[in-house]
Amino acid sequence: AVVLCAYLEMEGIDLRDQSVIELGAGTGLLGIVVTLLGTKEPAGVRALYSTCCAQVTITDRAAALEFLESNVQANLPPELRPRAVVKELTWGKDLDNFPAGAFDFILGADIVYLEETFVELLQTLEHLCSERTVILLSCRIRYERDLKFLKMLRERFSVSEVHYD
Repeated sequence: AVVLCAYLEMEGIDLRDQSVIELGAGTGLLGIVVTLLGTKEPAGVRALYSTCCAQVTITDRAAALEFLESNVQANLPPELRPRAVVKELTWGKDLDNFPAGAFDFILGADIVYLEETFVELLQTLEHLCSERTVILLSCRIRYERDLKFLKMLRERFSVSEVHYD
């Protein structure tokens, strides 16, 4: 999550007025940072008019939601809390609770680790994105199964890799 947060900030990804969903949020760090970044002007850009903030949906399984919600409440200023919505999402299940293709960005940090979830994760990504959606996933490639996921991802999406030392 820290690596993806740093990437979003260092690359100056403009999240203002964007619809963003985070998958498998855990503590919510990434979603919280995205909410904050979604209110900032990119470096070197002076706003000529007022722009809206990012709308961020932070998701995880039911068991993680109470902790996730408490982190969002504790770490976002009150005026930004309505911009970050915590929702339950188990990959591959009840996807019609989320509008198909409605997100500009889909984010996930360290969510590629259980091979038995790969098919459901890909199904979820396909449901949530449109042709204009950017999916940003950060993970450490450790095992053969991680490479298998990348192969499955490349079969369905255009994939570019950003490597960190």
